[in-house]
Amino acid sequence: RISADVKIAAIRLFETGLMRLQDILDCVGFSKRTFYRILSLYRETGDVVRLHSPLRGRPRKLHFDDLTYLISLVRHRPDWFLDELLSLLETNRFISAHYTTIHRELVRTGMSLKKLRRIAKERDEDVRADFIRKMAQYSPAELAFLDEFSKDERTLHRRVLTIDGIVAGTVVEGSMTRDKYLYFLEHSVV
Repeated sequence: RISADVKIAAIRLFETGLMRLQDILDCVGFSKRTFYRILSLYRETGDVVRLHSPLRGRPRKLHFDDLTYLISLVRHRPDWFLDELLSLLETNRFISAHYTTIHRELVRTGMSLKKLRRIAKERDEDVRADFIRKMAQYSPAELAFLDEFSKDERTLHRRVLTIDGIVAGTVVEGSMTRDKYLYFLEHSVV
C-alpha cells in the first residue's frame, strides 16, 4: 500500500515541475503506470484514494423497516415457523422472499434458537390475559406511568407521564429512597 501523503507529494512535485518524473518515481518507489493511474484519479475526483462503496454484493431483500417488523413478529410469537413469517411478510409488507432469506436475516440480527426459547419461556399467555383484564377496568385518563432516567451516576430524574403529557418531575441527588419517592408522589403528582 502506498500512503495517500506520498501520492499527493508525488503529484505536487510533478505538477509544480520541481523534479523530473523519473526522479520522483525513484524517490517514491512506484511505477510510471501507477503514477499516471493515481494522477488520473486525482484529476477526476480530487482525491488520490478511490472511495469504496460500503454496499457490496447483492442488495438486501429486507430493509430496516422490514427487519423491525419481522423481529416484532418473532417477539410477539416466538413459536411461528419460517413459512408463517414468510406468509405474514407477503401479506402485510408485500415482500416476496424465500424462507432461507428470513432465517439468514434473523441470524444476522442476533436471533438464535436459544433466544427464541427464552422469549417463549418468559411469555405466559394466562398472566398476560389476566393483566389485560385488570387494566381494562381503568380509563386512559386514570393511568399514569413513571419514567426514570439518569444523567450520570449522581443524579436520578423521574417524571410522571399521562395522556396529557408530563404532569410532574423531580431530580434527586444520589438514589431515590422510599421516603423521597412517597413525598414526590404525594406532593407533586397527587
